[in-house]
Amino acid sequence: MIEKLESIYTHWLDIRDQLNSPDCMVDMKRYIKLSKEFKDLDPLIEAYKEYKAVLSELQSAREMLNSEKDEDIREFAKAELESNSLKKETLEEKIKFLIIPPDPNDNKNAILEIRAGTGGDEASIFAGDLFRMYTRYCENKKWKIELISFTDGTAGGFKEIIANISGENVYGQLKYESGVHRVQRVPDTETQGRVHTSASTVAVLPEADEFDVDIKNADIRKDTYCSSGPGGQSVNTTYSAVRLTHIPSGIIVTCQDQKSQIKNYEKALTVLRSRIYEMEYKKYLDEISSQRKTMVSTGDRSAKIRTYNYPQSRVTDHRIGLTLYNLPNIMDGDIQILIDELQMAENTEKLKVSAE
Repeated sequence: MIEKLESIYTHWLDIRDQLNSPDCMVDMKRYIKLSKEFKDLDPLIEAYKEYKAVLSELQSAREMLNSEKDEDIREFAKAELESNSLKKETLEEKIKFLIIPPDPNDNKNAILEIRAGTGGDEASIFAGDLFRMYTRYCENKKWKIELISFTDGTAGGFKEIIANISGENVYGQLKYESGVHRVQRVPDTETQGRVHTSASTVAVLPEADEFDVDIKNADIRKDTYCSSGPGGQSVNTTYSAVRLTHIPSGIIVTCQDQKSQIKNYEKALTVLRSRIYEMEYKKYLDEISSQRKTMVSTGDRSAKIRTYNYPQSRVTDHRIGLTLYNLPNIMDGDIQILIDELQMAENTEKLKVSAE
């Protein structure tokens, strides 16, 4: 382990030297990439320095124990040996997880997309419930959530809703939410009290910035139209809504949340950039998942990942076989326990792969 840590430390020093070089500041894309890598390595470097100090203390204690004849000093050396041995074990466990290569997108903001699936009106209502769940979670994390576009369901909720979430380590936490979310409950429209099963699809994309994706203006067709829904006098009177079409890929993005066409264009461009970036990012995920038997954060939108059973107040995450009986709290945004367990499962899996 120490050889690997020393190699990483040498790499960290090399990045530090590059960041201090005047040449690096000229290439902003390179500077941002190196700065992120430097920051990501900081916790591991701190653990490495602490680990080296503990190894030094252990060596000193052993030498003292071998050379000293005074019983008091020997007892002191034994205590130091025992104490630092425990520290060494704890640090080694910590370093095992820190040494796992981080997802390059974990620190990014995220685009959250929720779409009603099978189940008609009930699926739209459930999509609304999921959006409320994520909104509450974001509020608890002190993250900012901004609507980009939405289409209301005929009986409530949303047929589709897209939002931008910004804050610290947003994608790193929410990436596990991508997939099909299934709900089992008695709909308000059900007269005989039968439990129905409906589903909504959640997609979480890492927000791409201009340094991640270079989009040529000639490749974008911009259309404007009157926005609909709440918004005051500007609704249905001004061409503030924006539709962007990326001609090479065929990706279409709309935004009508803001009264300003310029702001809607900026938001739509962010989503467009993120969807194009996701195409390349998915190749990266597929490459990683091919090395593992399971992968909890592939973002496969067709995979059923979680079931919310209202009659039994039960939530089951099918990827890790975790079942919780606190559905009201979870639907109120208390999903951190699910995310933590998924993160632990993925890190454990990564450790197995690295040990092979």
